[in-house]
Amino acid sequence: MRLGVDVGGTFTDLLLHDEKTQRTYEAKTPSTPEDQSIGVAAGVKLICEKAGISPSDVELILHGTTVATNAVLEGKGARVGLLVTEGFEYTLHLAKAWTPGPLFGWINMEKPDPLASLADTRGIPERMNARGEVVRELDVEKATAMIDDLCSSGIEALTISLMHSYANAEHERKLGAIVGERYPDIPVSLSSDILPEFREYDRAITTVMNDYVRPIMKRYLSRIEDRLDKEGVNARLHIVRSDGGLMSAAAASERPVHTVLSGPAGGVTSTVMLSRRSGFSKLLAFDMGGTSTDVSVIIDGEATISRSTEVGMFPAKVPTLDVRSVGAGGGSIADVSELTGSLRVGPRSAGANPGPVSYGRGGTEPAVSDANVVLGYLPPVLLGGDMALDVEGARNAVAGIGKTLGLSPEDAAKGIIDIANEVMLGALRVITVQRGLDPREFGIVAFGGAGPLHANAIAELLGCYPVMVPPNPGVLSALGFLEADFKNEFVQTYIRSTVGLDPNAVWTRFGELEEKAKAWLKEQEVSAADASIHYTLDLRYEQQGFEVSVDVSEDLVRQKGGLEPILSDYHALHERLYGVRFTVPVELVALRVVARGATPPVDEAAPTGAGGDVKAAVMETRPAYFDGAWHDTPHYDRSKLGVGSRVEGPAIIRQYDTTTVLLPAHYAEIDEHGNVLIWPISKGM
Repeated sequence: MRLGVDVGGTFTDLLLHDEKTQRTYEAKTPSTPEDQSIGVAAGVKLICEKAGISPSDVELILHGTTVATNAVLEGKGARVGLLVTEGFEYTLHLAKAWTPGPLFGWINMEKPDPLASLADTRGIPERMNARGEVVRELDVEKATAMIDDLCSSGIEALTISLMHSYANAEHERKLGAIVGERYPDIPVSLSSDILPEFREYDRAITTVMNDYVRPIMKRYLSRIEDRLDKEGVNARLHIVRSDGGLMSAAAASERPVHTVLSGPAGGVTSTVMLSRRSGFSKLLAFDMGGTSTDVSVIIDGEATISRSTEVGMFPAKVPTLDVRSVGAGGGSIADVSELTGSLRVGPRSAGANPGPVSYGRGGTEPAVSDANVVLGYLPPVLLGGDMALDVEGARNAVAGIGKTLGLSPEDAAKGIIDIANEVMLGALRVITVQRGLDPREFGIVAFGGAGPLHANAIAELLGCYPVMVPPNPGVLSALGFLEADFKNEFVQTYIRSTVGLDPNAVWTRFGELEEKAKAWLKEQEVSAADASIHYTLDLRYEQQGFEVSVDVSEDLVRQKGGLEPILSDYHALHERLYGVRFTVPVELVALRVVARGATPPVDEAAPTGAGGDVKAAVMETRPAYFDGAWHDTPHYDRSKLGVGSRVEGPAIIRQYDTTTVLLPAHYAEIDEHGNVLIWPISKGM
C-alpha cells in the first residue's frame, strides 16, 4: 500500500494504491494552513476508511509539502546567523544588479530584507582563491570568539558560506566542527555541502534559505510523524523534491531547500507518465487548484529541469522542474478596483478557510468557484455528495459585482471566468510562445480540482488539442508522488578550458562523485536493481556567462576516452537551443552525477466497459450558461462512460474529485487508458 499526499491551498489530496489488486482510492479533505499536519492526518484516516483498511496497512507515504515555500514567502522563517569571509559581509545585501520589469530601472523597487540580517553576519578572517589554495590561514582564535558571540545571541540556525569553498571546503569544515562542539543544538549548513558551486551570492542565499526553513521543516515533520503514529500509521515517510524526485524525511529535515517547489512536482511527473503511455509526445501540464495554477511543458516524454528557481524575490539554486505559477485558482477573489472601476481576479485567495462563498464556511467575497456555480458549471454538490454548495449565496455575491459593473449575475460570472482564463493563458504563453514553441502543436493535460473546469476554454483560446482529463485529475499530483523516483544530484565545480585538458581529470572527478552517489543510494535503501547513475557536464563557450548541461554516456565514462564526443554534442545542443554555434574554445564549468532509485509503477486496473449508449450515464439535466444564453445541459457520471464513449457538448462530466466542462462545438471520447479526450467537432468530423 502506497499513499500519495498533496497539500494544496484549499484541499489536501490523497491517493492510495494497492499493488496487489491494482486498485486506487482517492480522498480530499480541507487543508489546515495553521498546521498542515492536521489536514494530512485527517486525510489519511478518511482514505483508509474509504479503502476499508487499517492505517497500519499503509507501508509508504510520499508527501509533497509547501511548508518551506510558505515560510519564505510569508517571511516566517528562522533567525539565521551567517559566517562569511572577512570583507564579504554584505553579500546578501548586494545580491544581483536586477530590478523586476517591466519598467526596470524606471521604477522604485523595495528590496526585501535578506534572510540573514547584517547584525547576525560575521566576517571570518580567512581566504581561499578560486583554485582552492589558501591565501590567508583561518584564524581559529578570532573565529571561535565570533562564533561564541553569534551563537549566544539567540540565532536558531547557522550558515557557513566562505569564498571559494566549492574549490576547497577545509575552512568551512573547521568552522562547522567548532560550532558542533560548542553549540551542538544549533543546526549548521555548509555551503560546500548544500551547493558546492561557484557564484558567491547564489551559493550563500541558497544555503541561508536552507537554514531559514530548516527548524520549521524539522518541527513540521516531527508533528506529522507524531499525528500519523497516533492514527496507527507505521509507514515510512518520504518527501517529494523540487525536481520530482524523492528524499527521506530525515534528508528533507536536513536539506529542506530542495523542497521549495515540492507541490507542483507531482503533477509534472504524472504528465510525463501520461505522455509516455498515451503516445502524445508534446503536452502542456495545466494544474489549477484552489489558490494558484502551475503550468509546464513536456516534450518527447520528458520534463525540463532548471538548475535554479525563485521563491518570492529570492533565488534558490537547486534542481527544479521548470514550472510557471500564477495566482489564479478556484479560490481567487474577484473585486472591482476603486481606482479604475475595472474587474480584477486574484491573486488574493479565499484559501481553505473561509473559502469561496459557495463553500458555506463564512466567505463573503466572490471567487472563481462561485462564478462557476452561478454559470451552472459546478453542480450543487461536490465530492460525491459529501460537500453541498451554497448556490444562492454564490449568486448573491457575484450579483454584487454585477451591480457595480452594470451587468447581470451571469455576465459578471462570465467576466470573472474570462479574466481568470487570461491570467492562466499568460503563463502558458510564457512557457510556449516566448520560448519559440507553437502551442498548437501541444495537447493540454487538465488536472487539479479546477483544471478540467477551465481547460476546454483555455484550449480554445490557444488552439492546443486534445484536452486530456486523466482518470484521477483532482488528485493527479498525489499520483505523481507515487510514480516519483528517489533522486539526488552531486556536483563539483571545475572551471578549466577544454583546450589541452587531460580527460583523466574529468573521469577521476566523475569517479569521486559516483562514490558519493552510491553511498546516498545505500542510505535511501535503494536496491541495486532499482539504482541508476547519470552523468552530465556543464559547458560554455569562453567569455560566456551561463552554461549548458550536456549528457555524458555511461560507456564513455567507463572507457575514459577523449572529450571530443562531448564537445560535439555541446556544439549541436547550443545550436539547437540558441540557433548558433561558435568556433571559440569551450570551457568546462562543473561535473554532475545524478543518482536515481526507481519505484514500482502505478499500474491501475484497465478501464472496463465499452462505448454503447451514453444515455445511461446521464445523471440529470441542468441549465448552464454558454455563449450568452442558458442551455439545458446533461450531466454525465464519468464512472459510467466506458472506453470509446462519445459525448457532445455542451455537457458537464462529473466525478468525485473534479468536474469537466465540455463546451459547445466540442466532443469528448474515452480512450483505452480511461482518459477523457476533448476535441473541437470541426477537427473530429
